[in-house]
Amino acid sequence: MTFSIIRERMRVIEMKDDKVFKNGEQDRRCKRRFQIEQDVRYKMLYGQRIAETGLGKTKNISSGGVWFSTESMLTTGMPVELSMNWPVLLNDSCPMKLMIYGCVVRSNDKGAAVAIERYEFRTQGTRQFQPVTQPQVELRMLG
Repeated sequence: MTFSIIRERMRVIEMKDDKVFKNGEQDRRCKRRFQIEQDVRYKMLYGQRIAETGLGKTKNISSGGVWFSTESMLTTGMPVELSMNWPVLLNDSCPMKLMIYGCVVRSNDKGAAVAIERYEFRTQGTRQFQPVTQPQVELRMLG
């Protein structure tokens, strides 16, 4: 059941989005982009070692890539691992984390674009509901 929902979302993500920019050029990206703003952690990888880490915010995401803000410019061509909390709960109760593995294709002082090579959703356990405690009230008669 969950798998079919994810497959259904993938069909939506892969729809072509025909945009024309102010300069008259057509957007060449063939994947539909979604404006999802979430905190993201990134790790720049150098072989098996972590070369750099940082925090940012996703600006938009598609099945082919993600654009996110960075603390500094990232090196184009370097492999990167992104981790973000997914904004939708699995079965309305389980938080998920989206792990993205890819390569930096563009970077400037505002952020970086990563081409997605693979991704996976990881569950983070069920949400813990704290019981609501009622305040203790004491009534006293005056007089």
